[in-house]
Parts: sequence; structure tokens; C-alpha cells
Amino acid sequence: MEIRSLTRSEAERRGALLEVERYDVDIDFTGLADGPEVRCVSTVAFSCREPGAETFVDCAAEVRSATLNGRPLTSTADGRIALPALAGHNVLRVESVQADTTTGEGVHRAIDPADGEVYVWMSFEPDEARYVWACFDQPDLKAPHAFTVTAPSAWTVTSNSGDPRIEELESARRWTFPDTPLLSTYNTVVNAGPFHEIRREADGHDLGIYARRSLAPILERDADELFTLTRQGLAFFGEVFAMPFPQRKYDQVFVPEFGGAMENYGCVTWSDAFLRRATPTPAESELLAKVLLHEMAHMWFGNIVTMRWWDDLWLNEAFAEFACHWAAERATRYTDAWASHLAGGKLKAYLSDQGPVSHPIHQPIHDVAQAASIFDNITYPKGASVLQQLKTYVGEERFRVGMTAYFARHAWGSATLQDLIDALSEASGRDLDTWRTAWLATAGTDRFSLERDGDTVTLVASDTPRPQVLAVGAYSRNGKEGGDGGNGGHGSNGGNNDPSGEVLERRALVRVEVTQTRTPVTGLPTEADLDVLLINDEDLTFATTRPDPATRDAFFLAAAQLPTAISRGVATATVWDMLTTGEATAAEAGRSITAVLMAETSDAVIEPYLTLAANIAELWAPEDERAGLTAAVAEACRRLAADPGRRQVALRGLARVATTPDDLTWLREQAGDDVDLLWRTLVREAELGGDVSSESALLLERDPDPDAWVRALTVRAALPDPAAKEEVWQRLAVDRAVPINSVGQVAAAFWRPDQDALLTPYTQHYLDSIPDLHRGGMIPAMVFAGQLFPPHAIDPAYIEEAQKAAHEVAPVVRNTLLERSDTVKRMLHSRGTSTDRESVTG
Repeated sequence: MEIRSLTRSEAERRGALLEVERYDVDIDFTGLADGPEVRCVSTVAFSCREPGAETFVDCAAEVRSATLNGRPLTSTADGRIALPALAGHNVLRVESVQADTTTGEGVHRAIDPADGEVYVWMSFEPDEARYVWACFDQPDLKAPHAFTVTAPSAWTVTSNSGDPRIEELESARRWTFPDTPLLSTYNTVVNAGPFHEIRREADGHDLGIYARRSLAPILERDADELFTLTRQGLAFFGEVFAMPFPQRKYDQVFVPEFGGAMENYGCVTWSDAFLRRATPTPAESELLAKVLLHEMAHMWFGNIVTMRWWDDLWLNEAFAEFACHWAAERATRYTDAWASHLAGGKLKAYLSDQGPVSHPIHQPIHDVAQAASIFDNITYPKGASVLQQLKTYVGEERFRVGMTAYFARHAWGSATLQDLIDALSEASGRDLDTWRTAWLATAGTDRFSLERDGDTVTLVASDTPRPQVLAVGAYSRNGKEGGDGGNGGHGSNGGNNDPSGEVLERRALVRVEVTQTRTPVTGLPTEADLDVLLINDEDLTFATTRPDPATRDAFFLAAAQLPTAISRGVATATVWDMLTTGEATAAEAGRSITAVLMAETSDAVIEPYLTLAANIAELWAPEDERAGLTAAVAEACRRLAADPGRRQVALRGLARVATTPDDLTWLREQAGDDVDLLWRTLVREAELGGDVSSESALLLERDPDPDAWVRALTVRAALPDPAAKEEVWQRLAVDRAVPINSVGQVAAAFWRPDQDALLTPYTQHYLDSIPDLHRGGMIPAMVFAGQLFPPHAIDPAYIEEAQKAAHEVAPVVRNTLLERSDTVKRMLHSRGTSTDRESVTG
């Protein structure tokens, strides 16, 4: 029988009926040392507002026994235990076992290949606590949780509340944790293993970081950065929300085989892939900072105040994503955080919002299975951008006042969209009902262009626009080399490197409040003094833009001549959007973005722009143009490598696009003892048919990374060899032996251009796997459905077949597959489009 998904109506009925007083959860990890089983006893005290009524408790683990007020209960196979004839006050006790700790939901047992040590982690969003113990697994039924954990003697156990009492047993230890505050079930956690631990005191908080022993040197390397960011984030959020983090202990646990990071209250769980085995690049360091701040923001958005139901998921995720950029820019050294948001997540959101799975940010959610499908680019980067617009729309100070009131009113409870809108409306003095309907209840992206008639400039929306405030920047050429360095220029490359030698200087920035299709833009210099008008300068809103037809080609060139990271990013977003909608060729977009890359002064966006340029050459360009665009990116990498601050990123980029023997030889010379760069070079050489097997085996022996075997598998994945492809597909897609955070890396090496004959059988294998892609929970479903989708060796008919199959599977698989297939469909269209116009060169 299928495990049933909780519906909204069921949750509302149960929420109205019950009040959960507390959970006491006894967990036994001793069976994990050499086996798969986690044993739990969950004791739930709760009251019923209608004595005599009936409800159910969620438990998708194997139930060994269950009693309600001392009476035995019968469990079913649908993940629920019926609770008949409830009393006014009730005590439920359920003994359960979860034995699928390799591919199952909720709890995972990982073995470190370096030393054979076992680590266990839990992750429960959206409704996976029920796979480990019995609970009322819905966000609005919050309660204190008291965890008692028995674990092998050598293990350390972490949980939400910190400061456990530890008892020595005969061959184990018992960890008894204090009660948590009122938490939703999905925000609780227990992790365990023989961790390496580092602690620091900061501003009255006891901060801890943990990782497996084999990564202790990496954790020590990154400790100062992690503690600094944690201290800065706690101080910033405590101030702007007028509510300091209320618990002294704040832990962060890095674990193997985990996807992303999870905001468990007071004990954030991370994938230890964030502990980079090579020295992190600037973009990787900034990503670490933003993820840390995102999960920390959830302490307020999600833990202290929790959405009542999953239709308000954006109250958690969009706010955390917005807040992490806000905090990074204001409180840390990562002052270009919004520029990198624009260069990365926001471009994905623009594409998603114009595709088949676009949806309102706030929409009715029937059940939790549907909720799992909206952890996506609309909820996260679009939602963050919309909140940035809301802050602009009402003003930052009023925005802060509204957020302070929201937390004060709803702390340790649950809230809805209307609660937030009410608080912000009161603080700002603006009626936000129209804004809410337009931005949160309506899907799609506004598009703006400008009409110029002499000195008269009008902002024109392609359809009825949302109410918003945006800016138009006016630029002219000053004929001088150099720029202002953006929002924190690169020290060794403080000027604009545009090959034309010209840069644009901003003459004016005019804010415009949009309420109708046509909006006059006043306060700009005269037409004779202007070369470029940039819509959405400063990136204040979520909207796509278009240059007017007369200046279209010049705009592609001007993107690299704009003076700041944000202005170049806004222009690049337009170029990218035109590529994805078929209004620009791969050659135009590739050369424009490569020119921006060469002109860029912000470290934060070099790597994402290099990825965009390489993606265009590899995935979007027609076959007869691929080599030329790839060579242009390779040349850009060589030039960037001359700058010591850009060398690492540039050499990594070259390892992806190197084609000539000279490129490969030079790369090897530059790599020296850089193990990471040598792996990347071997992947490229393998793809090009080089015999690298012996060298890969030798490098595997040298590499101290406990997960280096994945790098060796990536090399094999790239080989144009039938046996290698078969082996890699088996381990990657069938056995699921590759850690979840490395699936994308291996899949990208597997699906290579110019290997269609080898790859064609696996396109059918992917279609055959679609019905089972949901297994393992939300994160694996998204990763395997998206990353294994073939970008090569297919045609439009294949896309149609995959989209048809998507309608018969779990919502999270369906949406991921539809979104990815739409992107690949756009790639196929671009590859088939010949260029009639002369391409813009940098």
C-alpha cells in the first residue's frame, strides 16, 4: 500500500481537534554500528478538544507496538495509525524501527570510505519525521521535543537544544537533551557519529561545528570563516528582527551523503561537500556564506514563526533566501551578494517563470506531496527577488518595523500570508492587498522596454504590470578606460577590461513607480548626451527587459562596458533571457557574456559568468559554431589566468573547455601539484579520447579526499567508451552509489556532446526510470529527475515523450522533469537556429 500524503483538509481538521503538549522520543542508534536499524519509542502527550473524536498519527516506520492511553492500537501500511475514542487528555506510545537507512526517507546511515566510520543524520522536511518515529507531522502542531539517544560510546550526538546530560552505559552512552522550544516536527533533528568538533564563544553564544574525522583538516581550515559568519549573522538578524536568537547553543553539523543544508533549530545540518577539498574559489566562499545565512534566517522564518500550511512555504524559503543576501551585503565581506544572486539563481528563476511549471509564489497546496514540488526556482530566487522589491516598495526602515511586529506577534506559533501583509501594511501605511495579489497570487514575469521620442522616454510594459518601483539608469561613454569597480572591485584588476577600451559612465538614476502599462520616465539627461538606458538598473525588481530594436546589437556590446557588477548583471540577464526565448543566437549571447567576463571587476560573479559562457558553447550553440565559441571561452580563460586572483577559477574553466593539445599541455604545466585541477584536466582529456586510466588510478592513490573515488568515476563517465558508460550508469542511476551532492558532477561528465551513438541507449534508460525517480524522498527525487535528464542524443519527439511520462508520477518528479525538459527543448531550438545577422564581438 502507498504511504498516504497528508491533505490540507486533514491537517486543518487535526489542527482544530488537537493540541500537542510534548514529545518524548527515545532513539537507539546502537544497531547502526554494524547494521541498518534505528529503533525509536515516541511518547506523545496531547489534548483533544472534542473527547470521543477520532484522528490518526503519522508513522511510516515499521510499528512494533502502539498504545493509546494504555490500549493497544493496530497500525496500517499507509503510514498512519488510527486513534479512536480520544480522551480529553491522551498519551500515545509507539515503538518503531526504520531499517531502510541507505535509501529511505528521514534518516540516513553513511559509511566514510576513508576509515569505515559510520555517521547518521536526520532530515525531515517536508514530512519525513514520520519515517523515523510516530508524530503529528504537520507544521502548525508545534510542541516541545525531548530527545534521549543511546549511541555507541565513541559517537557524539547533536540535537536542537544542546547541553545534554551524558551517561556511560556498558558499551554505549545515553544522551539526554533538554526540552526544545515549541517546534514543528520537521524542524527537529538528531545527528550522530565519531565527529571532529570545534567550539568557540561569540557574543554570548556557544558555537559548534562538526565534521567526520577524515575531514578534520578541512574543518580546521574553514573554522575561522564559519565562526565569523555565524557571529555576524546572529548579530545582524537579532538586530533587524529586534529578537536575538534565544538559545545559547548554535551548532552546525557537516555530514556525508546529504543534499544541501537543513535549518533544524539550533543545529543546522549541512552536506559536507560545502567543506571544499581544494581551496575554495571566491564564488564557493560566498555560496558558503549565503547558505549559512539562509539556514540561520530560518531560525526566525520557519522555526520561531512557522507557516501554518505548505501554501505559505515562501514565508520560510523566500524570506530566508532574501534575508541571506541582505545580511551578506550588510554584515559580511560578501558585499556583492545581490550581484551573484542575479548572475545565478535569478536567471534560473526567469527561465522557470516562463516555462511549464510556473506557478504563483503563494498557491493552494492540496497535500504535502504537492508541497514537495514547490521547493523550486519560483519559491526561492524569484521569491527572494520579490521580497527585495517589497523592501524597495515600502522602504527599508518601514520594512524592518513590519518584520519586527510580525515576529513579536507570532513568536513560537504559526502564521499565514495575511499575518505578514497586515504587519507590513501597518508599518508602511500602504495598502498591500493589490501588491499581494499581483506578486504572490499571479504567476509569470513582467517585461519592460523603453520608447524614446526625442527627449521623452516612456517605460512600456508588454502586459498589465504589477505595482512596483524600479530604476532606469542613463549612461554615456566617457572615452576612458577603467571603471568604478562595482560594489567592491577586485584588487588586482580594478578597471574595466573591455577590449574596445570604452566604458560607460552613469549620468543619472531615476526611480519609477509603475502602476500602468505606460509610465513616463522623467529626470533623464537629453538624448544627445546618452548612449545606453538600462531598465531595472540596481536590480530592484523581478522583471525581464528588452532593448529597443534600433539599439539591440549595440546593447550586446554595451553590456561589458557598464561600470558596476549590478549594471553588467542586469544587462547580462537581458542577453540570457533573449537567448532562452529564441530572440538571440548562441553566438551573440556567448560573445556578449564572454566580453562581460573579461570586463568584470567583482570576484563574486566571475565563476557564474564563466559557467554561463561555457554552457552556451556546449549546450546552446549549433554544432558548426560550438568549436568557435568554445575556443573563445578558452582564450578568455587563458587571459584571466594571468591575474593571480582569477587564476584558479580561470584554470578550472579552461579544464572544461580545453580543446587543442596546446591547451591541455599548458593546463598540465599550470596544475603542478594541484590535485583538483589535475582531476578536472583528466575529465576533459578522457572526453576527448585520451588514455588516462593509469594516471587516474595514480591520482586516486595520491588524493587525500575520502570521496576521491567519485572524481575517478567522473573521469570514467566522460570516456567515449561503451563499457565505461555502462559501468557509470549502473553506479549512478541504478545503484545510486554516488553521493547525492556529486550526482550532477558525474552526470555532466556522462552526457557529453559528440557522444550521441554511445548515449542513445541511456536516453531510453532515463525514460524507463521515471516511475521510480521519487524513491528516497524529495531531495533525491529532484536531483535524479533533473540531473539525469539527457541534454544530448535526443530530439523534440523525445522531449514530448518525457513530458507525457511526467504526468503519471509524483508531483516533485513531474515538476522537475517538466522544467528540465523545457530548458533542454529551448537548447535544441537554439542549436537548430542559424545566425542571419552578424554576431556582436567583444
